[in-house]
Amino acid sequence: MNHAQPYALGLFRIVAGLLFACHGAASLFGVLGGAVGGGTVGAGVWPGWYAAVIQLVAGGLVLLGLGTRGAAFLASGSMAYAYFKVHQPEGLFPLQNGGELSALFCWVFLLLVFTGPGALALDRLFGAGARNGADLTAREKKTAEKSEKREERATPITA
Repeated sequence: MNHAQPYALGLFRIVAGLLFACHGAASLFGVLGGAVGGGTVGAGVWPGWYAAVIQLVAGGLVLLGLGTRGAAFLASGSMAYAYFKVHQPEGLFPLQNGGELSALFCWVFLLLVFTGPGALALDRLFGAGARNGADLTAREKKTAEKSEKREERATPITA
């Protein structure tokens, strides 16, 4: 199962990014049922329009695996704001205040900040990820570093 972990994480990232971007597209363009109550959010209206832009852009970046950690950090923060500013005053628990999606998206994106994009990410094809060897998982890098250290200790230095 560990061998498939980067691919499972990549699929998780793709689905989360797609769902998040769909929320932004619905609010901005009225597609997929539109904003809450139908229609679109007015341009520049605080905080709805800005949240929708973050959802569309950050969701798209996470979906593609491009700048995943930064986009996920922004998305997580926007969902934390949405939960505590909009939902939490209505009740203590997400089930009481209608904030389940905000809370869940917040934690999903926070997880991606720490795990990275997984497999199938554009970061791995070009950009900083390709230059820094991001094609290796963290476990593979750690294993390689340990074996290098063992080789250094095992080889006696002679003159």
